[in-house]
Amino acid sequence: MDFKNIIIHQDKTIIDGLKKLNNIREVSRLILFVVDDNNVVIGSLTDGDIRRSLIKDGDVEKRVGDVCNKNFVYEQNADSFLNLNSYRAKDIKILPLLDDEKRFVNIIDLEKTKAVLPIECMIMAGGRGKRLSPLTDNIPKPLLPLGEKPIIEHNIDRLISFGIKKIYISLKYLGEKVQEYFGDGSSKGIEIEYIWEEEPLGTAGALSLVENFESEHLLLMNGDLFTNINFEDLYKSFLNVNADMAVASTEYKVDIPYAVFETEGNEVKDFKEKPSYRYHSNAGIYILKKNLVKMIPKNQFYDITDLMKNLITNGGNLIHAPIIGFWIDIGKPEDYKQAQEFIKHI
Repeated sequence: MDFKNIIIHQDKTIIDGLKKLNNIREVSRLILFVVDDNNVVIGSLTDGDIRRSLIKDGDVEKRVGDVCNKNFVYEQNADSFLNLNSYRAKDIKILPLLDDEKRFVNIIDLEKTKAVLPIECMIMAGGRGKRLSPLTDNIPKPLLPLGEKPIIEHNIDRLISFGIKKIYISLKYLGEKVQEYFGDGSSKGIEIEYIWEEEPLGTAGALSLVENFESEHLLLMNGDLFTNINFEDLYKSFLNVNADMAVASTEYKVDIPYAVFETEGNEVKDFKEKPSYRYHSNAGIYILKKNLVKMIPKNQFYDITDLMKNLITNGGNLIHAPIIGFWIDIGKPEDYKQAQEFIKHI
């Protein structure tokens, strides 16, 4: 967002303020932030502030610096995890982020942003998608349409709604089409960097190709998922127990069509008639500490399950967190068809 659209100098009149408020289009609430000569934010201005001033004395030439709300709510130096629910409870719609001198750094629109997670993400999008051939003969699987946009764009837009601004996309098969579609990410207000695999590197190997992640925690996910996972819940589960890695899980049910015996040797002690078993299965979404990337051999095939086993072997803290919502792994034609039908009802 261009901050100029929501900033007004303290010496402007309230008529100037009304005109500028009338032109706001990018945020969910009509609000301006008043700055002094040094671009320090001194208050917020809404049409309500102007209306109250006009009712009081009818002076349309009054400075906005004199009528603005100097007790406005803001966050300062918000580099760590922010709990936006506390602001929603106060009916705050727009939350400015300011630096130490109270100058603008960013703004959070709480109507559009579910959370602000201080993490970078890598999306694995280099696979061939053979099981979806011929659909993937000329289009990479992540760009297959799902409703009005490609599969991977659903994931990127959801990441954005959780405040994630830096996304890496690992590419190989027809990857230039993905790069051409998203460019540098600026059209979505984010930064996208592409990681090219000369040879297939598995589900975690591409992490080793990034020279330096800036965030202490990383989100890794498969690019062919369709899900409404709550990334904030997964991140909080990770933080709450100081885990080394958190794996999103989905429930997998196995129905046995026969009686299952409980035995000692060849003696049947009991049996269950056609039982069902439920398991927590890997959903292809992970949050991990950045230092784990050092365990991944550079430019070699390496699956995330290899890292998980290595972590368990070395006494690390690996947890899972169930997805509360929908999750479809689009790997086969029937999965793609299911997702296409499902999205019609969202």
